[in-house]
Amino acid sequence: MQWWVWLVAAVALLVVEMLTPGGFYFFFFGVGALATALAALAGVENLVTQSIIFLTLSIAAVLLFRKPLLRRFQPVVPSTRVDSLIGETATLANALHPGEFGQAELRGSSWTVRNISGTPIEAGQRCIVEQVDGLTLYIRAAE
Repeated sequence: MQWWVWLVAAVALLVVEMLTPGGFYFFFFGVGALATALAALAGVENLVTQSIIFLTLSIAAVLLFRKPLLRRFQPVVPSTRVDSLIGETATLANALHPGEFGQAELRGSSWTVRNISGTPIEAGQRCIVEQVDGLTLYIRAAE
């Protein structure tokens, strides 16, 4: 196959990689096609040999370099657990009698809370998160 056909294939694969959400698959096949274009330009004219070069380089590159590139370029999503809110201090938005539900502010967000203590809690009072169930915080008054 002509060298320029491999070059067109390389450019097309690299464009497809840019248009798809990052998986770094087409990129390595584009690099393999580019390397095959260089081999064809250097004198490798047998299509079977060119195909073997293309597939070998592409698959080896995927196996060797894909994971390190994903680690480097994909954003790190911090693993925050809601259970980490236990022990935090929230500010109550409205007065709550024992067992009632209301609203409190914690870490800049409004949360549904339930007073699990045996005493009423006044609006604006600080509360300690004792338990988390879904998006509901179970609180008691802070001393």
